[in-house]
Amino acid sequence: MIQEHAPIYTVKEIALNIFQLSFLSPSISLGALPGQFVNVRVEDSAVPLLRRPFSISSVDGEIVSIIFNVIGLGTKLLSQKKPGETLDVLGPLGKGIFPFDDEEYRTALLIAGGLGVAAFPFLISRLPSSKEVVSFLGARSSSYVVRHGLKNVRIATDDGSEGFTGTVVELMKMFLKENPVDRPRIFSCGPMPMMRALAELSLEKNIPCYVALECEMACGIGLCQGCPVETVNAGKKYNLVCKDGPVFEIRNVKF
Repeated sequence: MIQEHAPIYTVKEIALNIFQLSFLSPSISLGALPGQFVNVRVEDSAVPLLRRPFSISSVDGEIVSIIFNVIGLGTKLLSQKKPGETLDVLGPLGKGIFPFDDEEYRTALLIAGGLGVAAFPFLISRLPSSKEVVSFLGARSSSYVVRHGLKNVRIATDDGSEGFTGTVVELMKMFLKENPVDRPRIFSCGPMPMMRALAELSLEKNIPCYVALECEMACGIGLCQGCPVETVNAGKKYNLVCKDGPVFEIRNVKF
């Protein structure tokens, strides 16, 4: 874990109110793994007070990128940053990473709801070339679709403006019904309602599924105890998303 003031490399809008910010960090880029995140202090002032957690979206050499949606003061200020300014970054955080490089599966099924897609370009870049990849992305409408860094993308939108009309889990279920898939493994990130539906689907199809959980955090390192998730692991009823995750096997989480 490293805290540093990293120089900002680029800030650009890649979809409606969705931005990609890249910063230079040789130390964080060297140690980062898919599924980990960084905790960003947006301003040096007391407003906003708390850091903001963001999935590591990509690592290109010494350049680390995050993707975020402008939804409040913190992310609005972040979207207004300029190249050459510095960003107070803590990371890479989380010990729960996507188990992406073993031989137990052949096909990676990536399913993201909204900005859950932010975690997947990094994961795809680290997948062995022997793996088949299919990406499922759900969004409110075509304006919010972010394909950046994905492979073999299939889209579901709530309003039907692009791709399948309905939820992304329904889209994946239809795909699995219509297509033979060799030794699949699901990797996912998205809102809790999507996770509940995905848990049912993965159990029904008996497909191993690993999820990066989204939640509000304060410290990002387990001190504040502010991001508990109820699990079925022996010995400990609750785990912390920031410290024990954010990636969990979906069967071990109580939604």
